Amino acid sequence: MEWLKLIGILIIILGFLFKLDTIAVILIAAVVTGLVSGLDLYAILDTLGKAFVDNRLVTLFILTLPMVGLIERFGLKKQASNMIGKVKQVTSGRLMTIYLLVREIAGVASIRIGGHPQFVRPLINPMVQGALRTRYNLKESEVDAKDIEKIKAQASAMENYGNFFGQNLFVGAAGILLMVGTFQSLGIKVDAVQLVLASVPISIIVLLIVWVNNIRFDKYLDKKYGTKQVNKDE
Repeated sequence: MEWLKLIGILIIILGFLFKLDTIAVILIAAVVTGLVSGLDLYAILDTLGKAFVDNRLVTLFILTLPMVGLIERFGLKKQASNMIGKVKQVTSGRLMTIYLLVREIAGVASIRIGGHPQFVRPLINPMVQGALRTRYNLKESEVDAKDIEKIKAQASAMENYGNFFGQNLFVGAAGILLMVGTFQSLGIKVDAVQLVLASVPISIIVLLIVWVNNIRFDKYLDKKYGTKQVNKDE
């Protein structure tokens, strides 16, 4: 009868299928799973409470979203675009490469810059778009919508690369500690410093690959918008 313990999965599937309240469905699934597993109601509530307390920090980023929305509403995008507009030699690709480099360096010191909602969307994305318009003397309406979407995607990719490959450059990172614990539980002797040193070449390779890709992206923009006067000091 062990399969009965999987009934919670069925409840969640049915709840999502019939578009019921998500939180209610998950709580019901948790309680039912606990009951069929032989736990009493007190033990179930104790488990749910402990899980909530242990993972409460995960939801703290939600508190930053209203602030980001307000500063974006009152001109952060415009100011970021204007700032880049004053720098004539910065291209969209170079700017994204610089951000990836900063993201990886921040990972070495375990500094969390922000993420997609807090940093990329309100700041990096408009700066990259501003670099495009400044370099080719374009109005916002003259930029192809497909290129805007490409810039959004690539700016988000810089954050993904920097976070994924940069987070393991710090010896106290959660991922490093998890791997050390896993290896040691399997009888493999390894320490955090060894894993960090093994992560360094990969982060450098990723930076080089992204740098080349961003150069190609700049050449694509040159080919498409190069008929306009280009703002660059030769």
